[in-house]
Amino acid sequence: MELKDLIKPENLVYDKTSILEDEPMHYCPGCSHGVVHKILAELIGEMGIQEKTIGVAPVGCAVFAYRYLNIDWQEAAHGRAPAVATGIVRLKPDNFVFTYQGDGDLASIGTAEIMHACNRGENILVIFINNGIYGMTGGQMAPTTLEGMVTSTTPTGRNIDLNGYPMKITDLIAQLPGTSYVTRQAVHTAAATLKCKRSLKKAIENVLDKKGTSFVEVVSTCNSGWKMTPVGANQWMEDNMIPYYPLGDLKDSVKGEHKSEN
Repeated sequence: MELKDLIKPENLVYDKTSILEDEPMHYCPGCSHGVVHKILAELIGEMGIQEKTIGVAPVGCAVFAYRYLNIDWQEAAHGRAPAVATGIVRLKPDNFVFTYQGDGDLASIGTAEIMHACNRGENILVIFINNGIYGMTGGQMAPTTLEGMVTSTTPTGRNIDLNGYPMKITDLIAQLPGTSYVTRQAVHTAAATLKCKRSLKKAIENVLDKKGTSFVEVVSTCNSGWKMTPVGANQWMEDNMIPYYPLGDLKDSVKGEHKSEN
């Protein structure tokens, strides 16, 4: 008798969701992308929305998301995912449409697209991975790079007088009347991952209920770009990123209201 014959369905504690492909992920060890992919895939499966889900992935580390989640995907030019998602959801209003974007993509190259899509209240979910750096393209300074943070284009650290302030774009998004749910989460611990999953589920439910744009920021690590070990990157994020980008809901309201909770 083989081991598989001894495992009864009622005794199964955990099984990989069928939404995740068997393709090995290319992400660096310790990268937050893989965890976010996993919980997003679990939710799509648990909520039974695989056949109606369409993801939009632009340039950057997010571009390979289509290799790992068994759903319909559309690629977009760098920063243009919200514009592409707008076209999709307007043509297919009964589908669940989401974008998956990094901070360089969303907060820099795609600033116009994300601000106007959220202001219009397009019925999409935006997943925003904020690791404070351009991870794939060489470790350059991003809009979210912290003051004093070393990158390939700020070798002595980000200088406010020269480079400006780190952008809290999620706080700006929360002020727009078209957004219904805006939150900032993380996935560096088991507890944080569970909380992030609950937030993503709520965001998906809001989109399915056609309440406008839901926006989920995930404060993340980039240990290769930060030149740190995975453990060191997690600690650095806790000590530096999260104090500047505090976790929690920034807005939880129906479309059109301006209620904001910090």
